Amino acid sequence: MEKTLRLAQEPQADALLSRSPLADLIGMLLDQQVPMEWAFSGPYTIARRMGADDLDAHEIAGYDPDEFAALLSAKPAVHRYPGSMAQRIQQLCRYLVDHYDGDPEALWHDVADGDELLDHLKELPGYGPQKAQIFLALLGKQLDVRPPGWRAAAGVYGEERAYRSVADITGPESLARVRAHKQEMKRAAKAAKDDKP
Repeated sequence: MEKTLRLAQEPQADALLSRSPLADLIGMLLDQQVPMEWAFSGPYTIARRMGADDLDAHEIAGYDPDEFAALLSAKPAVHRYPGSMAQRIQQLCRYLVDHYDGDPEALWHDVADGDELLDHLKELPGYGPQKAQIFLALLGKQLDVRPPGWRAAAGVYGEERAYRSVADITGPESLARVRAHKQEMKRAAKAAKDDKP
């Protein structure tokens, strides 16, 4: 995987995302209740604090939970909720170790189609249907992981030039478009809630 991702908008963090499928999975896991760039910078921060150039599912899964939580909580914290996210990251890595020998790319190697890949992603701890579809769209749009039917399996996130999610971010301009879309969705949801009797 030698594509150049620009999800963190920070060169060293993006370089890790560009070469590490595990960093991508962890960044996607962190992408809730914090800005997207903060979430996708998290894997680089974790790797640096572990004294590593990359992330390893076996190493993270075997890390002492309290020490791993402290690693994420050190200032600046990796996430708004570093303790609970440390648990989720370790659960994700344990799942990868138990089911895929720690190799994240095994999630998509040899899948028959997009639906099978989506099923694999939805089985990951911390990945609900929406997060799984967004990650599937990211794989297809930016990382050349394109099993038959991947766009349909990714739903609206698979549409070309959708600017709905991190899957469409390739630089500052597209980041601004995705952020504007998310803000519009929040406004629409709030308006619908306010209209209810």
